[in-house]
Amino acid sequence: MLGYVWAGLIIVSVLSAILLGNTESLSTALIESGSSSIELLLTMAGILCLWSGIMKIAEESGFTALISKIFAPLLRPLFPKLDKNSEAFKSITMNISANLLGLGNAATPFGLKAMGELNRLNNCPDTASNEMVIFVVLNTASLQLLPTTLATLRQSYGSNAPFEVITAIWISSATALTVALTVACTLNLKKAR
Repeated sequence: MLGYVWAGLIIVSVLSAILLGNTESLSTALIESGSSSIELLLTMAGILCLWSGIMKIAEESGFTALISKIFAPLLRPLFPKLDKNSEAFKSITMNISANLLGLGNAATPFGLKAMGELNRLNNCPDTASNEMVIFVVLNTASLQLLPTTLATLRQSYGSNAPFEVITAIWISSATALTVALTVACTLNLKKAR
């Protein structure tokens, strides 16, 4: 379905450029976006490889088990069916840790592994389990204590105080997370009845 949406957007854009006489701008945008896409792809691949390697080191050293123990009391009510020593629970805790530090790129490999493990534990593979839904909510509306990625972007664009938005980020992310978890847990309770 999403493929049709993208195809429709591309067709409308090309037709608009032709009808409005902006084909030169369209050609320039295509060339520039192609090169920036490759650059982004290589950057993201490098970052994902780096953090996947760090995740493997964290697993081998027992660091993921330590983080799981720290977060277990907070996450047990949200994931009551998961064993706190399972790979899924460890990956969830590492994902949340990375998100708390504002390291979205570091959280991605952990999130992918957690979702894969949750899917493996799911009895109905064509439907998301309650744990999968809660994890997506936690990951999407993540609380960020230290928004390092945003601060880096703000600084690269010339901000003299890249962390001046931290209070607004805390309030908005805490509110989004609270609302999203309340809705997801309420719907999960209704579904269970």
